Amino acid sequence: MPLFDKPLSELREYRPEREEPADFDAFWSRTLAEAQTFPLDATFDDYDAGFELVDVFDVRYAGWGGHEIAGWLLVPAGANEPLPAVVQYIGYGGGRGFPHDWLPFAVAGYATFVMDTRGQGSAGSPGDTADPVGGTNPQTPGFMTRGVLDPDQYYYRRVYTDAVRAVDAAAAHPLVDPGRIVIAGGSQGGGIAQAVAGLRDDLTGAMIDVPFLTGFRRATEIVDTMPYGEITKYLSIHRDHEQAVFTTLSYFDGVNFAPRSNIPALFSVGLMDTTCPPSTVFASYNHYAGPKEIRVWPYNEHEGGQTFQRREQLLWLRDLLKPGPR
Repeated sequence: MPLFDKPLSELREYRPEREEPADFDAFWSRTLAEAQTFPLDATFDDYDAGFELVDVFDVRYAGWGGHEIAGWLLVPAGANEPLPAVVQYIGYGGGRGFPHDWLPFAVAGYATFVMDTRGQGSAGSPGDTADPVGGTNPQTPGFMTRGVLDPDQYYYRRVYTDAVRAVDAAAAHPLVDPGRIVIAGGSQGGGIAQAVAGLRDDLTGAMIDVPFLTGFRRATEIVDTMPYGEITKYLSIHRDHEQAVFTTLSYFDGVNFAPRSNIPALFSVGLMDTTCPPSTVFASYNHYAGPKEIRVWPYNEHEGGQTFQRREQLLWLRDLLKPGPR
């Protein structure tokens, strides 16, 4: 895929005006307050993953609406004091998979908490979490238009709330240091991490790779790939729903969470990415209020840096979490 978006020199300066609803903060304060009325009920059951050097726990906790969310917790074997932790969110369609899918941060010495994504887990990797709530409108196949005519009913209201609560669930384990938690994810997981970074002020850092769920309107205007294409397809049929759809999406757009995010962040972008266009990533990055860095992969599509980016993350984490003032 050749370069198709703005030149890198323009991307670095691209800071579009944001379409933010007046009650954005009130909406999220109400949403998270409602979630807090349900006990977290985090449980950690020993799980035999066949490892000698990493201990694994099968996790359950209460997310949005008190619904049960599955997860994994991996810790270096023999750990006897609280560790820094990485809370990981998953790409679109995927589930928590198996513990051996999540080893890099655990073998680097960190606790690793993986949140299963409700209703997903049947594309790429298996999941174990249902979404008991549907939407009130017809939808395209996928999750992007589920409940999209009403912010209260929209699918990602539940997912983002689950993700905020995942941090609490991780912090509930005695081998996790609640004062040293970093959130991370790629694609959908990156978009979720961006949202959580804007909804919590008690995190240590965020690693946001090729983020999805940011710059919705521009994405639908310049690419025809899925999952943004689900929105395009829906609007090609429901021609009279455009305003309602983009009003709802504005409550979930990473560009609107970015100015509320003050923790250190490491972003990444692929300049040939037709799934999450570079300009949508840079829109979020350039609005991001906290200390930030971005790794640019000029010849890559949505895979971004992959194993090269993982090395960048491990080095960045080491510096971020080393003892002493940051």
